[in-house]
Amino acid sequence: MRLKQTTLKEQKDKVDQIIKLLEAQYPGVKIALEFSNPLELLIATILSAQCTDVTVNKTTPVLFARYSSALDYAGADTQELENIIHSCGFYRNKAKSIQGAARVILEKYAGNVPDTMEKMLELPGVARKTANVVLYNAFGKEEGIAVDTHVKRLSRLLGLSTQNDPERIEKDLMALVPRGQWGHITYLLIEHGRNVCIARKPKCQQCVLNRLCPSAAQ
Repeated sequence: MRLKQTTLKEQKDKVDQIIKLLEAQYPGVKIALEFSNPLELLIATILSAQCTDVTVNKTTPVLFARYSSALDYAGADTQELENIIHSCGFYRNKAKSIQGAARVILEKYAGNVPDTMEKMLELPGVARKTANVVLYNAFGKEEGIAVDTHVKRLSRLLGLSTQNDPERIEKDLMALVPRGQWGHITYLLIEHGRNVCIARKPKCQQCVLNRLCPSAAQ
């Protein structure tokens, strides 16, 4: 039997329904990382790679009290920086990325975090996911969709992408999601992935997306 092929319009209509249902389920959802300026968000997002937001938020108060500018991070004692961020994992690589990014920000952007995708991607340790997070949450710009582990998993389960590569998933989502929702959908999917569509044991019977999800356990 041949499977029914869905049209682009049908997929877009499905995405609109997904967004409306998740917005009703998670009103006011937003980024979990705590920050007060673009530099703090950039640092927190670098630290969040393969680490929970809860752990990052426990680490950053001490970090942000110790270093407050790109100059501070660029000139920091690397071992001291590593010690502060140790609990976030991969602390040597993350310290290297933080200091590398800070130096580029100092040298090329007068100490200010750049606000375009092209410039963000020049920073060590910054790929599209991190750039999208900072651009949307610090500058209100939607140049793409941040694809973390939750967004990747749910996009595939919901039939919105068949890709494994985050950048290819992002491209698929950008073709389906209205641009004004690019930033918002990331946090709707993250919240749903944490609370209902849990990787090890999804709560399909409780899921508001059950009837829209081809992967739902009936």
